[in-house]
Amino acid sequence: MKQIVVEGKKREVPDGMTYLELAKEYQKNYSHDIVLVLENGKMRELFRKVEDDSTVTFLTTGHIDGHKTYKRSATLLLLKAIFDVAGKEVVTGIKVHFSVSQGYYCTSRYLAPDDKFLAGVQARMEELVSQSIPIRKKTIPVEEAIENFSRRGMTDKAKLFWYRRSSTVNIYELDGFEDYYYGYMVPDTGYLKYFRLIPYDEGFVLEFPPAKTPETFGPFKPEQKLFMTLKNSTKWSEVLEVATIGALNEQITCGKIGDIILAQEAIMEKQLGNIAAQIASQKDKKLIMIAGPSSSGKTTFSHRLSIQLLAHGLRPHPIAVDNYFVEREDTPKDEEGNYNFECLGAMDIDLFNTQMSALLGGEEVSMPTFNFLTGKKEYKGNTLKLGAEDVLVIEGIHCLNDALSHSLPKENKFKIYLSALTQLNIDEHNRIATTDGRLIRRMVRDARTRGAGAKKTISMWASVRRGEDENIFPYQGDADVMFNSALIYELSVLKQYAEPLLLGIRQGEPEYTEAKRLLKFLNYFQGIDSNLVPNNSILREFIGGSYFNV
Repeated sequence: MKQIVVEGKKREVPDGMTYLELAKEYQKNYSHDIVLVLENGKMRELFRKVEDDSTVTFLTTGHIDGHKTYKRSATLLLLKAIFDVAGKEVVTGIKVHFSVSQGYYCTSRYLAPDDKFLAGVQARMEELVSQSIPIRKKTIPVEEAIENFSRRGMTDKAKLFWYRRSSTVNIYELDGFEDYYYGYMVPDTGYLKYFRLIPYDEGFVLEFPPAKTPETFGPFKPEQKLFMTLKNSTKWSEVLEVATIGALNEQITCGKIGDIILAQEAIMEKQLGNIAAQIASQKDKKLIMIAGPSSSGKTTFSHRLSIQLLAHGLRPHPIAVDNYFVEREDTPKDEEGNYNFECLGAMDIDLFNTQMSALLGGEEVSMPTFNFLTGKKEYKGNTLKLGAEDVLVIEGIHCLNDALSHSLPKENKFKIYLSALTQLNIDEHNRIATTDGRLIRRMVRDARTRGAGAKKTISMWASVRRGEDENIFPYQGDADVMFNSALIYELSVLKQYAEPLLLGIRQGEPEYTEAKRLLKFLNYFQGIDSNLVPNNSILREFIGGSYFNV
């Protein structure tokens, strides 16, 4: 017998018992399916045997890691069904690109995924679910993995493993169909009851219920502007032949990464020029409103856009909405009693509207500077008056929300949504979450500019994400323009800064599991010398050495 602690209570379990058997005993206590366990703070799959002296916590599909596990497993189910319905050649041409609504956008190289094809695949997926077929993990030598996936036409995976430092690879098998996945899986197909296939654009979406309601679908809500931004970024990654980590590593080891960096920065500069030209062509646009989630590079973007506006004959003036916080004692507090600096109520909306209206009316205005140490606005003699060619470049998380600028004429606003939308994938079937790229950016910047360790950044991240869900993402569709600030090469640069920070998080700390996951992820990348990064790059906002004061 083994002694363990489950849900805070000690108990004995027989030798050889699996976590799957244990989870079935406790499932009645949970609203959603248990799909993973935390064993002494380490994430484990349910097929593993219970370890002696373990403290066990269950993770369901309603938990962020459980939800990711569900989506990952459903992707394997999709590919197995396509293999069964259409054969080996078709499945090698399937690519999982990026998120759309609550699902993954997928395309096929070898056929048009029409309604008939998708209906057949969905029917086969449902049949596999009804059979509760085990999803098995096996470990093979990396050389064998390269040979197997090369033979099957999955060249992105073969290239990924070529640069792998570990001598082995974990492969998942479903009823004879093998694939590689970055992350954990559910025990069998019977867990994968909730999915649907939706034709979209040139491919289709494999959609799931959201984590908040993992058994109930919401409406399919694709953001067309966001989708096209991601699609265009993906197109450029394919043009540069760096759509996956393996391809990026190949460019690095062949000594070609300098050209890739310059090409990526040139593409971004061209896009900035196009935005500036669009603004300059509309003479009534005086308020350039820029918003985006954490670590999207808003400050550098504002500077670079201002330079492009100058080149188009305009005179830009930067306005940071952060200078319009209410006095500290008037700042709202969250449910835990902490100041909530991210809600709209933390902004002095009346002052902002009064001053922006005065500037639009040609008046001279004394501009505030917020002192974050004293929690008060200060006036240091900075005045501003707009001329005929002057525009205000206003940056802040609420800039797309008209409640911030409620009294300002809509015809004078030009709204820009900025985000780091990762266009690089791990391989054909494993995508990189945009939030991972932003978290690593923020971790590196926080350590450099605020002296904050990775532990603090990770601990705050859930709260940051909630603020984005409330204050930024609901308004992204109102933007006139969306701009992707992610650089296809950036994770290979950030790697050298982030790894030492993550290694400082010790086992037993709440952030340890996330730190280990990110370290494993960064291990896929070959490093890039940061000296190759141009001084005006958005990436410099995070690693330092920027031409701009960021």
